[in-house]
Amino acid sequence: MPSVAEKSTSVDLLASQFPVTLPIPTPTTYSNLLSIKDVQREEDLLRNPSSFRAWWTAIHTTKEAYSAQLKAERRVNVPDEIATLLGPLATPLARHSLQCLAYLYEAAIVQFPGSFKLWKSYLQMRMSYVLGRQVIKKRAGGRKKLPEMKDALEEEKEDLESWEDGLNGVVGWGEWRSLIATYERALMWLPKLPRLWLMYTSIFFHPMCPSLISHTHARRTFDRALRTLPPSLHSRIWVRYLLWAETKGGSTTVSVYRRYLTVDPSVTEHYTSILLSPVDSVPRPLEAAKLLLSLARKASRGEYVSPEGKSSYQLLGDFLDIVERFSDEVGFDVEATIESNDVYAKADAESSQTDGQLVRMDGPPVPVGTDGAYDEDEDPLSPRKLNIERIVHKDGLEVYKDQAGRLWTGLATYWIKRGEFDRAISTFEAGIATVLTIRDFTQIFDAYAEFCESLINAMMESLESPEEDDDDEDTKETEREMDIKMKEFEALIDRRPFLVNDVLLRRNPNDVQEWEKRVALWGEDDEKVADTYTKALETINPRKATANLHRLYVNFAKFYEEGGSSGSAEPDLDSARKILEKATKINFKAVEDLADIWCEWSEMELRHENYDEAVRVMQRAAAIPKNTKINYHDHSLPVQARLFKSLKLWSFYVDLEESIGTVESTKVVYDKIMDLKIANAQVIVNYAAFLEENQYWEDSFKVYERGTEVFTFPISFEIWNIYLAKFVKRYGGSKLERARDLFEQALEKCPPKSCKPLFLMYGQLEEDYGLAKRAMSIYERATQVVADENKFEMYTIYIAKATANYGLPATRPIFERALEVLPDKQTAEMCLRFAALERKLGEIDRARAIYAHASQFCDPRVNPKFWQEWNSFEIETGSEDTFREMLRIKRSVQAQFNTEASYLAAQTLSAQQNGTSEQSSAAQPADPMAAAEQQAKGPAFVAAKKTALPRPDEDQTSSVADLAPQQADNADEIHISDEEDS
Repeated sequence: MPSVAEKSTSVDLLASQFPVTLPIPTPTTYSNLLSIKDVQREEDLLRNPSSFRAWWTAIHTTKEAYSAQLKAERRVNVPDEIATLLGPLATPLARHSLQCLAYLYEAAIVQFPGSFKLWKSYLQMRMSYVLGRQVIKKRAGGRKKLPEMKDALEEEKEDLESWEDGLNGVVGWGEWRSLIATYERALMWLPKLPRLWLMYTSIFFHPMCPSLISHTHARRTFDRALRTLPPSLHSRIWVRYLLWAETKGGSTTVSVYRRYLTVDPSVTEHYTSILLSPVDSVPRPLEAAKLLLSLARKASRGEYVSPEGKSSYQLLGDFLDIVERFSDEVGFDVEATIESNDVYAKADAESSQTDGQLVRMDGPPVPVGTDGAYDEDEDPLSPRKLNIERIVHKDGLEVYKDQAGRLWTGLATYWIKRGEFDRAISTFEAGIATVLTIRDFTQIFDAYAEFCESLINAMMESLESPEEDDDDEDTKETEREMDIKMKEFEALIDRRPFLVNDVLLRRNPNDVQEWEKRVALWGEDDEKVADTYTKALETINPRKATANLHRLYVNFAKFYEEGGSSGSAEPDLDSARKILEKATKINFKAVEDLADIWCEWSEMELRHENYDEAVRVMQRAAAIPKNTKINYHDHSLPVQARLFKSLKLWSFYVDLEESIGTVESTKVVYDKIMDLKIANAQVIVNYAAFLEENQYWEDSFKVYERGTEVFTFPISFEIWNIYLAKFVKRYGGSKLERARDLFEQALEKCPPKSCKPLFLMYGQLEEDYGLAKRAMSIYERATQVVADENKFEMYTIYIAKATANYGLPATRPIFERALEVLPDKQTAEMCLRFAALERKLGEIDRARAIYAHASQFCDPRVNPKFWQEWNSFEIETGSEDTFREMLRIKRSVQAQFNTEASYLAAQTLSAQQNGTSEQSSAAQPADPMAAAEQQAKGPAFVAAKKTALPRPDEDQTSSVADLAPQQADNADEIHISDEEDS
């Protein structure tokens, strides 16, 4: 095993071979640099020293020759250790080729010192021998021409050069230094070309680059590039500069990024992530937090747009994440926070007194804003920590009120991380007491409960495994603290419904339902219930309250009436009356709410058998003012001024009078309702029914008449219906003329769709007490007046009445008029009845004519009932000629309906009505078209018996076989022999 001395000697021996290019190789310094083969090339170059093509050709020819030799050569005799250290210069041939190529390039540069092409080729050749073989990366897609710095950093990191088998920086230090010197000479001639600077800086990213080159020299090189190149090209250098700074870490990264942020703050977010997770140094959370706080404030003012698309709230959330993660390094402790809050409070008080205006001693007064003022909280160079509480309140809670849950929990987490548990609990309590949404409350409460559980678990673990130096007193103290924390946790869980209710009431203090829930939460605690009702009535604005505010007053009054929530106390009617009296003076949104208050007051008096007081309450409520021309729906007036027109109030009043008052007092109330013109049809009917119960018949009829005058159809139809029925029942035929006048009055303005019941009642009156002739005229008049949908039924009744009074022959003209008036579908039904009548009278020809007339309205496949009846009629009473005529008419009618567009819809309807049972029992055909035809009960067209003549080449047997099913399909066809035709 070789000793350390032998190893150092071998390294020194290898290092002694370098540099091979310094001094610059020439035939005088290296005798083996040229061979006999190179004499011709040298003579040509001496003859044409100013020909760039001659130099370029000679260089490429030599490069290709040495490249072929290096590929053919195998490093068989070179140990792996030496090959790893020397890389591309491990063999003598490689070192000799570098010297020869360097000699040619240097000689060419003497002739063309300003050629970028020549310098670039020379430098790339030198880099290939020192840095190793460059790895070519495949890139998909194109690059942005002028990307943002964030995107440029990501792209440059992917496209950064990488090499294989480079020269070791210690062994080949001389060669590395020679390469740097060559770059310096190139930049002396071509200082304004950014490509040379980029190639130069790429050396500093090589993993074998000596530290003397890759640190201080690299930083100074980047600085020289920025000073040399114009500002339009600085972005190309800064990308490499920032990436190089990230690889070095420590103060280098911080100083470089701080310099760049003064020019372009768009990479501040990226810089903060570097500060929190640096490469070779400790994190800098205070600087990162101040940078993010500054960005959040600028974004909220619209002065900054995040390249990552983050909003100002998201930036503030990132700031809170840093605060939670590095609480000790970023923020004040409790004492410093309290002191800082006091200082800011005094400053705010002074600024409020001066209204934010500062006056200069010299010149006009100038307002000073806070935008341009220096803030130490945003200065990343300042070592002062932050007042987290003030920042969260000022920049978070005052700006982002809809995100209060996250902000409060972040602040509480900050205090928990610092071990300030009491401060954290007060923060949780303050957050719960100020949030306005259930989402924020849930977020804070869950974090609060989780903190309490973790604290209790930690105490339990400390009791289970105590430390060695803990004595009994410490253990007892821990147990007492744990008991206190357990009680506080249980109290917190019990308080949750109340806290949720508090949140909802803070969001909307005029929410009546939430106040009711608050009352229900107190259960049987009468003192708390009373206080809650009182606070609710003091807080709620009646004009902004939600629905059922009056129920809050009513329930409060019932609370005193029933002796508290549990009913154990004595009923306090005086307090209940005071509450209701106060409620009657509230300007509610709706008049009906105030009417409910009065009705509930009266019902309370009734429950306690104070009947006179109940009536007096309603008399107060229903007091009619002098000016009765007030619009009930005029919301500009208070509800007290419109209360006298509340039908709900008067309905309760009249019910009260009917129950405990006299007939006269009740009539007075009803008359007031009628005079105020607020009565509806139900009030009219109730008033009339009340008078009828008390034997005031004529008065009740007068009420009905007043109702028919006030209301129009269709409302007055119900009043007329009840009125006429009551009148006929009362007087019968004793006041027939008066009854006729009433019916005529009712029918005079009655619409056609409502007059049918009145005509039937009128006709029944004439049949019972009048003349049959007048009854028939009434029925005939009804058939002309009623709506079309009722005419068929009206004709049916008219025919039945005419048959009963005058016999069957008298109904013929009625049937004829019905056939002229009724629609097609009902005409067919009426024709069947008419034909049945003629058959009863023995008029067979008239019946057949009626069937023929009705056939034009009946499709054989839609109305098979009609054709079956006609078919049976012809079989019973007709002849062969009449039967044939019936079949002819049937076919023509079927063809007529087959051409109409509405046939398919009618056919489908018929199939649904008549063919359901047959379809369910029949076998399902395999052919879809056959299934559709079966569902439609026949083909969708009239099939001819022969579609075309048979072709001569067809088989006669097959033609007959094909025609046989078609002939069998027509079941209605009559076969007549030739003898009968003759």
